[in-house]
Amino acid sequence: MANNPYEVLGVSPSATDDEIKAAYRKLAKKYHPDNYTDSPLADVASEKMKEVNEAYDTIMNSRRGRGSTATGGSAAGATGSSRYSDVRQMIKNGRTADAEQILDGVPVQRREAEWYFLKGTVLLKKGWTQDAYNCFQTACNMDPTNQEYRNALNYAQNRRGGYYGGYNTNQPQQAPGCSGCDICTGLCCADTCCECMGGDLIACC
Repeated sequence: MANNPYEVLGVSPSATDDEIKAAYRKLAKKYHPDNYTDSPLADVASEKMKEVNEAYDTIMNSRRGRGSTATGGSAAGATGSSRYSDVRQMIKNGRTADAEQILDGVPVQRREAEWYFLKGTVLLKKGWTQDAYNCFQTACNMDPTNQEYRNALNYAQNRRGGYYGGYNTNQPQQAPGCSGCDICTGLCCADTCCECMGGDLIACC
């Protein structure tokens, strides 16, 4: 990218990680594709959004590489090298609309497995179980060894079948899509997914 990434986001190199994320969110909201539907400026906004995404990625990747400890915490946070740590935090705090806005601003060609997982999580919180299931399935197809994504897929599949909202403990057959899990394992899978979404199905876990 030719431009200075800090200049693109309108922040100084001494800005904290939280300040950079705030600047990114502000620009993502400004250049969101929904703001330019049927507008002659749609292509310009799309290019600008691409530039903003690249600037954000460049800065955060650079800070991860040097183990940034700027005020506000490291960019990776509790989710390791995730570029979506801020989105995860928004979902956990119940700010699903803000999280979805940032996710929708990511160009289609840059949407990797984690994007689909987080988009599915947002959709599930909105009650769009089938759409969430489709996103989780895409995430699993892109990264089949990721247990977090598979737990979410199992959870959404069971939600589609009427499970996990209440459990039918008298049901003799296994819940669909549980892949051999008994009800206790199913509860653990659901708890993992709920924790990502800011809840806690099993308080002791």
